[in-house]
Formats: sequence, structure tokens, C-alpha cells
Amino acid sequence: MGAHDVHDEQDTARTLRAISGELSDRFYERDDVVRTLVVTLLAGQHSLVLAGQHSLVLGPPGTAKSEMARELTGRIEGASYWEILLSKFTSPTRMFGPIDVAALARGEYRQVYDGRATTAHIAFIDEIFKCSTAALNETLGYLNERIYHPESGGEPISCPLIGAITASNELPSGEDLAAIYDRLLVRIEVGYLADPSNFAALVRSAVRRPVPQTRTTIELAALQQAVTDGVPAVEVPDMIVDAVCTLRAALRRRELVASDRRWRQSVSLLQASAYLDGRPAVAETDLSVLTHVLWDSPAERPAVEREVLQLVNPDAKEALDLADVIEELETQLDAMAGQSREALSEWVIKKAHNKLAMAGKRLEKLRLEAAGSGRSTAAIDRVAGRQRAVRARVLTEALGMDASMVQAQL
Repeated sequence: MGAHDVHDEQDTARTLRAISGELSDRFYERDDVVRTLVVTLLAGQHSLVLAGQHSLVLGPPGTAKSEMARELTGRIEGASYWEILLSKFTSPTRMFGPIDVAALARGEYRQVYDGRATTAHIAFIDEIFKCSTAALNETLGYLNERIYHPESGGEPISCPLIGAITASNELPSGEDLAAIYDRLLVRIEVGYLADPSNFAALVRSAVRRPVPQTRTTIELAALQQAVTDGVPAVEVPDMIVDAVCTLRAALRRRELVASDRRWRQSVSLLQASAYLDGRPAVAETDLSVLTHVLWDSPAERPAVEREVLQLVNPDAKEALDLADVIEELETQLDAMAGQSREALSEWVIKKAHNKLAMAGKRLEKLRLEAAGSGRSTAAIDRVAGRQRAVRARVLTEALGMDASMVQAQL
């Protein structure tokens, strides 16, 4: 790669970081989600041309899944974008191209592909696991090989899809849908806002006039260049290979087994993570992205996250230990529902207050240390949000403080 090419790649990475930052500012508590979606689009499948990976955003309704996808994909200038909300009755022709009725009247059988999945560079597929039986095989071919078989037969059509962002409120049921789930390399869980200050800002945003935001965009050609040339050029040092082998062994001891294909595909995610940060080689911090790759059910995700962070990010591992303390306090608060205010106050004074205060101070210190060392603060920030949320519950439910007073203290 020449000096000019390196300069272009650095510009592309800077632009993508700017886009990630703007989206993180807009969507509260979604920094890691946004970054992971960008990394996934960048992470090429080396056997295919101009092809990134696919992601699944898993979470309840009303968590900005579709809005994030639209806002991200809308920043790619020149890209053809297609989205659909699937149901059990969605036909393949609605997805890939309806029949041309005018041509049919002339005795010609053909499909209209413009504006459909067949011509899209980026796709957003909502409720992916409601894919109809009729559309299942074509959807798999579309995601796997980027091809579509026309209704009239003949040669398959090559689709320019770089990557698909998919979303669902629930996990798939049945072996047929499991095949689609397996093809979604990155799986990101989202939930409702945990931090009371972020929730308050969300409520305020509903009544305030929106302030014009900076809107950075990137050219489609620059993104394609990054996928095909920039990301594959990122080096993967032997120490990273050793770390991945160590992680695989640690997960196997916990009976968490990912396929060899999934491990192999994850290498491109590591390269994409380094590329986005403007680094020529993968570093240990990039391994954090694997927390979104190596689990099948959400129940397995915490164990995967602990093993990954124990390997690459000791301060985040400590934050997860603090999360256990915080969750235990919330469980105790739930169990005390209906008890007298005196009993609740005594519990706060003797147990909850000190533990929550100590956890908060330690999390602040861990975040400073992580940020100062260039490590990801995503896990620490998430736990800090939980600490503030539980503290707010303790103050309002156990001590009877007014919500506005609690907000001022937080």
C-alpha cells in the first residue's frame, strides 16, 4: 500500500469515527452498539467481493434499533439503501422484486428489481426471524452468497450488498430460522435506558426544539475501498493469535463452544476494529468486539464477556464484579417491597448506601484508568449506568425522595 493509499485510508477511518461519535451523541447509551455496527460493515468476508458482515440488534420494542440503522446507513453517500419489516406472509417477490404487471400484460414475465434488496448496498431487515418459509431460502442465499434466483429461473443475480443490519425482539424458534441466526456474525443486545440522567435528557428532548447537528457522511466508494483493501491489510500479530487460542480454551472450559467458521470470520472483525481506530495492526483491545460474537443465547453473553475482558481489559473485568454487587442490592430491594419505610431506611443505612457509594467511586477511577490507557470504557460505562439507576431507586423507593431531588444528586 502506497503513501497516498495510506493517507486515504486514514481519512476514511477518521470519517467513520466522526460518524460513530455523532451517532453516539444522538443515541444515549449506544456508544458500543454504534461502534460495533460500523466495525461489522467494515469486516469483509474474504471469499466475497465488496462484502462485509451482518449484524443482529436484539432487544425489546422502543430501543431505537431501526432508527440507529437508518441514521447510520443514511450517512453513506451514493449507497442504495433498502429496508423491510418482515412477517410470516412476506413473499420473496416483495423483498427481491415484484412482477412487472405491464410486461406481463404483453406476455413477458419479468421482475422489477429497483428499490429492492436485489440492488441494495446496505439493507436493514426488521423482525428478521419472522421471515416466511417461502422467502427463507432466498434470504439465506442473499445473506450468504449475495445472490438472488429470479422467479422465472435462469442465472442467479449478483447483489451488491455490503452488509445487512437486522433486528428482532426475540430469538428464532425452529431449525429453519436458526440457519439465518447462524449467518449473523455479530449479535448486539440493547435494552431500555438505565442511567437516570440519560432518561431525563430523553424526556427533555421530546419538548425541546432540536438543535441542528453536524452530519458527517462518507462516500460509498470509500467504504467499499476500506472493506476490500484497507481492512484486510491490517496485520494480525502472533500475540493476537495466541490470545484468541487462549480465549477459545477458556470458553470451552465453560462449555461455551463456537464453530470454527465463526472464529475464522471474527478475525476480520478484529482487523476492522483496528482499522476504525487508525491502527495498522490488531491490538488486545480489539478483542473486546468478540463479546458480540461468541454466544448463542443472551444467557451466555455475560460469561463470554467476562472471559474476553479478563483477557484484555482487567479494569472492565473488575467493573463486571462490581455489577454483581449492584445487581444483588437491587434484588434485595425488590424482595423488600411492601416493608415499612423504617425497615427500608435501616437497610439503606446499614447496607445499600455504602456499597453503592464505594462502587460508584471505584467505577469512576476505573474509567479514568481505562481512558488514560486507551482501553474501551463501554463495559465500565454500562455498569456505572446501572449503579446510578439502582441508587435512584434506593433514594426514591426506600427513602421516599422526590425524583427531581434525586436527579440533582446524580
